Amino acid sequence: MKPEDRKIIDEFRARADGMSDDILAETEEWLGTVPFIFKLMRERPESFAFSVLGDYHTARPPHLDAKTAELVAIAAAAGAGADKCVKVHVGAALKEGATRDEILDTILIAGVMGKTRILAPALRAFQDSF
Repeated sequence: MKPEDRKIIDEFRARADGMSDDILAETEEWLGTVPFIFKLMRERPESFAFSVLGDYHTARPPHLDAKTAELVAIAAAAGAGADKCVKVHVGAALKEGATRDEILDTILIAGVMGKTRILAPALRAFQDSF
């Protein structure tokens, strides 16, 4: 790694503890809560700050508005079976102007897509058997 890049990383690491507090405060403002995984990860400020800042910027991409990003988060959480995340992101989607019907449709679409997780491999195995 280039020395100038190493210096930037070292400076980041030195500020990770304070940044972690800022991240938790901003997360609470954004989502209305601080996910328990964040609270536990916060015990390791350097890892927490590096990880969560990347996640934060990925979850608020420049090419999607906040409401759409929250609807995508709901669909992904539903598909992952992360019911607590669904609940958190439903609240965030409402805050960003999503309607009940938009959220319900998002969850229903995720459910339709989720069926393929079961059907695709099972039907391939079935087809291969005959």
